[in-house]
Amino acid sequence: QVQLVESGGGVVQAGDSLRLSCVASGGTFWRNSMGWFRQTPGKEREFVASISGNGGSTYSANTMKGRFTISRDNAKNTVYLQMNSLKPEDTAVYYCAARSSGVVTTSAVDYWGQGTQVTVSS
Repeated sequence: QVQLVESGGGVVQAGDSLRLSCVASGGTFWRNSMGWFRQTPGKEREFVASISGNGGSTYSANTMKGRFTISRDNAKNTVYLQMNSLKPEDTAVYYCAARSSGVVTTSAVDYWGQGTQVTVSS
C-alpha cells in the first residue's frame, strides 16, 4: 500500500510561483509512475502532469505546458510540481497520484493523496 502526502499549497497572487511536494511511503517509489491532477468544485479531476519511475519521461497537459514542471527525487521519495506564472484559473485542489505499473494517466491511477489547496488571487 502506498501513502501519498502533498504539501506546498497556499494562497498566492496571479503571476506568483509555487512548488508542490508529494512524499510517498510504502511500495517501491522508484518503480512508480507519479502524477499530479487538480479539481475544482463541480468539475472532474483534471490531469496536470506525470513522470516515469526514473524521471526520464514526463507528460504535461497542453494547457499547462511551459508553466508547470513535474520532477522527482527518488532518494527522497518525493515528486514535485513547480508552478510558475500562476493564474486565477489555476485555483484548485491539487492531488498527487501514483501507479505501480505503467504511466499515470487520467484513467490509470492506483493511489491518490488527500490533496492540497492552491488559491490564486487576481
